[in-house]
Amino acid sequence: MAQAIHLMHQAGVVDKTGGPFGAVIVRDGEILAASGNSVLRDNDPSAHAEVNAIRMACKKVGAPNLKGATLFTSCECCPMCYATAYWARIDRIYYAAAWTDYADLFDDSSISIDMKKPYAERTVKVEQMVQADAQKVWLEYRALQQKTRY
Repeated sequence: MAQAIHLMHQAGVVDKTGGPFGAVIVRDGEILAASGNSVLRDNDPSAHAEVNAIRMACKKVGAPNLKGATLFTSCECCPMCYATAYWARIDRIYYAAAWTDYADLFDDSSISIDMKKPYAERTVKVEQMVQADAQKVWLEYRALQQKTRY
């Protein structure tokens, strides 16, 4: 966790590559990846420390699965970072600062609340269209002899 907090300080205060967020992924006593936030440097709203570290760790192990890994993050995961950790099959997340510690600066809790609303009430409008076209592709995918489930 000390390294995650160091990366938090480096990214947010020293290098100013993004907000003050840092993350480290460990599995079997080995650090697979460590990263700070780089949203501003990369002009990429998905370049959160956790997502950056997960991408690095997956590349290192050569798989989209980090089963058995632990994520140490300087701050409570936003919905995107939690979802990325979920998809990567990370087993455990430890965090230092809570959403309430920085709610005046970042709207993680607001996003979480917004996502629980019906589509019609969300800040970003969501609407389904051409479902039948997408279903055709899913039928083709299901028929493949070799398909990837992750």
